Amino acid sequence: MLVTQQKTLRRFWYALMPMSMLDDGPRPFTLLGENIVVWKGADGRPAALRDRCCHRTAKLSKGFVENGNIVCGYHGWTYDCSGACVRIPQHPDNRIPAGAKVQSFHCQEKYGYVWVALDDPLQPIPDFPEDGDPAYRRILQFYEKWHTSPLRMMENSFDNSHFSFVHKSNFGMIDRPEPSKYEFRPHEWGFEAETHVPIRNPEASHRVTGTTEPVTERHLVNRWFLPFSRRFGCMYPASGRHHIIYNCATPIDDKSMMLVQWLYRNDSEESCSTQELIDWDRPITDEDRDILEATDYDACIDTRRRVEYHMESDKPGLLMRRMLLELFERHGETEAFLPARETL
Repeated sequence: MLVTQQKTLRRFWYALMPMSMLDDGPRPFTLLGENIVVWKGADGRPAALRDRCCHRTAKLSKGFVENGNIVCGYHGWTYDCSGACVRIPQHPDNRIPAGAKVQSFHCQEKYGYVWVALDDPLQPIPDFPEDGDPAYRRILQFYEKWHTSPLRMMENSFDNSHFSFVHKSNFGMIDRPEPSKYEFRPHEWGFEAETHVPIRNPEASHRVTGTTEPVTERHLVNRWFLPFSRRFGCMYPASGRHHIIYNCATPIDDKSMMLVQWLYRNDSEESCSTQELIDWDRPITDEDRDILEATDYDACIDTRRRVEYHMESDKPGLLMRRMLLELFERHGETEAFLPARETL
């Protein structure tokens, strides 16, 4: 799927970067092939514009912030959060031309991140109920560019059978490759998928899982939010601990995405520290990245692959593909779906 050719994808919210990254000034980002700049306005809220000054086309991200406005580093033309030019230093007494404006984009802060939608959003930013709940602490984990497609990443995150192989060095059980069955609960903007998965519990994970048993269970209540966000809702019944990961696989262009990942835990820093939780999830995330970057980035959507109808681990991906196709068809576009290379 070529994400830059699907206009409907511009109508969703994507997490771009932690808000803390704006503390030192404006930052560039490429979202669905669109070069944008984000910064903090005078009120501390983020703003987003096309990363191009309307004077001489210099990147605004090369400039600086002054009184909540963004100043072009080339000639000092200054823009407010709506994209309107409010100052031309070379002609301070002249009226600013009506056309002196840069395109703005929808921009919000939520869950500690900057979120942007390029066109009018079809839905609000997904609701993650753990955030703000005093029973949970929030940990910002990973923010990194992956050379794969967001659809590949989303499919992989619901694929139970890859645990035994990709993650055999930590929790995967290579002698038990049969994937656990999901119970699916689809809705208009995604689905919930519930299952129980046995995992290895090496000593390094005892404080993460809250148990010392050599094999324990994950009770997963995972959720997919159209188009590229997900909840990994992991609960360890043996200890009652929750390890709930949220991802936004933010599409940069047709070949790459930004992984934005944060975690909620219902325990304390003393029972399992922030650094321990980052250190545990780090190699797992690296293993996923390594294998996904070895796949084709285009992630062709093909609902005709006969083998996948019978493989439990492929069912979440098939459901995602069908729902994406239905979404695009509702909005009159399917052009960017490439023909299947093979039908097994």
